[in-house]
Amino acid sequence: KAAFARADARIGLTCEYPRNSFTPMECYVVVAEYRPAEGSYDVLANFQGPFSTHPVMARALRVAGPKLRLRIPPDSGGSFGIKLSVFPYIVLAAIAARITGRPVKWVEDRLEHLVGASSGPNRITEIEAAVTKDGRILALRLDQLEDYGAYLRAPMPGPLYRMHGAVTGAYDIANVEVTNRVVLTNKMPASLIRGFGGPQLYLALERLISRIAVELKIDHLDVIKRNLIPKEKFPYRAAAGALYDSGDYLRAVETAIGEGRLDYLKQRRAAARAAGRQYGIGFAAVVEPGMSNMGYLSTLLTPEARERAGPKSGAVSMATVNVDPLGAVSVTADVTVQGQGHATVLSQIVADRLGLAPEDIKVVLEMDTAKDQWSIAAGTYSCRFTPGTAVAAHLAAERMAEKLKVIAAKQLNVLPGDVELVGGKIRSRSNPDNTIPFGRVAGTSHWSPAMLPEGMAPALSETALWSPPELEPPTSDDRINTSLTYGFIFDMCGVEIDPLNYQVRVDRYVSMHDAGRVLNPLIAEGQMRGAFVQGIAAALYEEFVYDDNGQFLTGTFADYLVPTASEIPRVEMLHQETLSPFSPLGAKGLAEGNCMSVPACVSNAIADALGISDVKLPATPRRIHALSAAAEETPVGESAHGAVA
Repeated sequence: KAAFARADARIGLTCEYPRNSFTPMECYVVVAEYRPAEGSYDVLANFQGPFSTHPVMARALRVAGPKLRLRIPPDSGGSFGIKLSVFPYIVLAAIAARITGRPVKWVEDRLEHLVGASSGPNRITEIEAAVTKDGRILALRLDQLEDYGAYLRAPMPGPLYRMHGAVTGAYDIANVEVTNRVVLTNKMPASLIRGFGGPQLYLALERLISRIAVELKIDHLDVIKRNLIPKEKFPYRAAAGALYDSGDYLRAVETAIGEGRLDYLKQRRAAARAAGRQYGIGFAAVVEPGMSNMGYLSTLLTPEARERAGPKSGAVSMATVNVDPLGAVSVTADVTVQGQGHATVLSQIVADRLGLAPEDIKVVLEMDTAKDQWSIAAGTYSCRFTPGTAVAAHLAAERMAEKLKVIAAKQLNVLPGDVELVGGKIRSRSNPDNTIPFGRVAGTSHWSPAMLPEGMAPALSETALWSPPELEPPTSDDRINTSLTYGFIFDMCGVEIDPLNYQVRVDRYVSMHDAGRVLNPLIAEGQMRGAFVQGIAAALYEEFVYDDNGQFLTGTFADYLVPTASEIPRVEMLHQETLSPFSPLGAKGLAEGNCMSVPACVSNAIADALGISDVKLPATPRRIHALSAAAEETPVGESAHGAVA
């Protein structure tokens, strides 16, 4: 209140984010069997996690956790968050198997998937900033109303709370007030989809940044720069509790506008406008969280209720490295695979520590709750793999390497500190000719445990559990560090409106990423481009539509417009590496960022092109036609954007 009282201006807007989803080629599949002699269930499904819903399923079936064996195949197709929500169907198929006394298989068809699988919630955000006359934001106030459809299923209302600690985004804003509200409607239930609350938050926040520039007649980019968290403040504690690990946001922005040729974009806009065409430039600066704090949902409870329930926080990641008697190395980990390249990255991490080639490492990533190690945080979601599971694999491999060095030191007659693992051999650093094959050292542990150093356990199996201490419970005033790492993305784009069909054409798109150390550049590029495609889909194409009577109108791909390769614009990806001090690998999550940033960036560009203040997504030709007509009736609009001058 004090910040708003001393502000030079109060600037706000109301922003609507549409109801949409991401549609994997493979829909839900469940195969369930009931074993009456044991009173247990054996289920195979393309569930993605988090496994915090395993106890939910077990309780729904009225059995103890070990009585529900859940198996996830090593490759089950894309998910993008959707396949968490297969869990109610796991319960239904298990009940059907018990009642019929026969195994039950259910394969969801496309209509069922579009009508009833899962979607992200649509959100209406009223957002207001207290600002100084030079565009500095003193305080932020948000009222977020989210539509969760017919039922509030676990882990909802997660999208409102996963981003809670980082609600001020990439900006150094000292004061924030947040009101979260939920409604239930006659729509499919909402659940996880890629971005999980980020697209909804950043559309409102970045549109507000643009409005501040317009209202104060300041360059849009200057407003962004003046409010970015400065490099010297990291690690940075945000107003709502997030502990940002590292960053150099201003350098990333400057690099992007230089290498990304903002000057060229401005020339394109000037030439288009001189010819009477509608062309606009947009920006977005967002923070991408990675590895969720499993306690963030408890912030929806009152402090008194949290105290009665006990503190909830943290996240556990697990990985095991095994070496067999012939020296073959295998890795298991607590992730579910949907095409992200986890096996490639894990083999690379473990091979680097053991002095082997990645192709020498066998990675087994099917999940079986009856025999594999898992926690409630297990699974693949919320950019968890790189700051979580990859670190666990690194730690397990490091322990294995140290154990092998101690064993080999005795055989090489050197100290363990003089031993190195290189090229499939273990040798003395000081005398590289003093060498022993990797497999022989491994065989010693298995076949000759008496030869091991005193006190060393036989066999070669190392399991690491990674639970970073930075993920603490929420405070009594609802502040919480919702994730372990926070990457940074700065996007800029130019769009042009076709005057004949009102289609939005993205003329140029540049995206700068800082995700700490990039473990595998090729796989990282694929992840970022995938998120970019889904961001474009949300901005321009995809929306679940219901009529005034609640009837679903987008039950096929003829109505729910999923863009193909020909509709996706080219994107120039730029990179900066600011290592995370909270991860032994220095790496951050990066799989979701552009699906958070793209809708906001494109919206700002459309507003600049049309000279308007209100942009509703997806920006379909019908909506653009209506916005253009409204803009023609309004002499002064968003293009007071003197903003990207």
